[in-house]
Amino acid sequence: MFKRIKEAFKKFIESASSIIFSREKLESLIDELKLELVASDVAYEVAEEISSRLLKAVDEGLVRSKEDLQRVLKNILIEVFEKAGSVDLLSAARANKPCKLVFLGVNGVGKTTTIAKIAVLLRDNGFKPLMVAADTFRAGAQEQLKIHSERTGIPVFTGKYGSDPASVAFDAIQFASSRGFDALLIDTAGRMHVDIDLVNELKKVVRVVKPHFKILVVDALTGNDAIEQARFFNEAVGVDGVIVTKVDAYEQGGAPLSIAYILGKPVIYAGVGQGYKDLKPFNVYEYVNRILPDFES
Repeated sequence: MFKRIKEAFKKFIESASSIIFSREKLESLIDELKLELVASDVAYEVAEEISSRLLKAVDEGLVRSKEDLQRVLKNILIEVFEKAGSVDLLSAARANKPCKLVFLGVNGVGKTTTIAKIAVLLRDNGFKPLMVAADTFRAGAQEQLKIHSERTGIPVFTGKYGSDPASVAFDAIQFASSRGFDALLIDTAGRMHVDIDLVNELKKVVRVVKPHFKILVVDALTGNDAIEQARFFNEAVGVDGVIVTKVDAYEQGGAPLSIAYILGKPVIYAGVGQGYKDLKPFNVYEYVNRILPDFES
């Protein structure tokens, strides 16, 4: 996990520690680090920010040793996530019953499975969740949620294929309120994210549902495309938090950092497997310590 970005930081720290007082040579190494970060799915503007902050720390005399370099880099990364804020989804859901969650994301990122995982998490924490199949155009979309419903025992609300997704979502809200459901997890269409019809459809769903949270699901393995998807959905309808899937198989490592920086919104959970329990709260410090461990001298 995160092998590539970890190796980039390690190589930089080991090379820089021997020339720590030579700004010219250190600047050259920082340029190399920037390229390595970009190759590890760190968006260019994020790599630029890290580089400029690092050089500023050097100019201010804050970097006099390998340990200083390590500390400064960790602080830079942590600050990116702190600026993006954080969300305790369970606490927020308890404060907003019935809680309405709209899930966004292109097809193939694991959105439907993630919805089921969040539904199980909510049920295990005392909620009565209802999954809502508001993707009414993609063949098999409703069937996928039905399969998860059968496996988890969590009910799913469906409409007719081809019907208006916003109408399905509205009907689901009425259904839920009359039957005591206190958490609605609403699936939405995930056609190509350049599709203007999809944008208008999502905007209408959001207007009708008035969700407490709009949660974007991205696949870490798609790298830079995940970052572009994040930009797109945030500009189209707004995003309150992100779930990154398939993190357990992700070597590059930079996507969570880039998404937090570009959106200014928190990464809430990381998908680490196919099981319904394979969803971990995203821990900023664990992530930073994993990609920037205390390398041996």
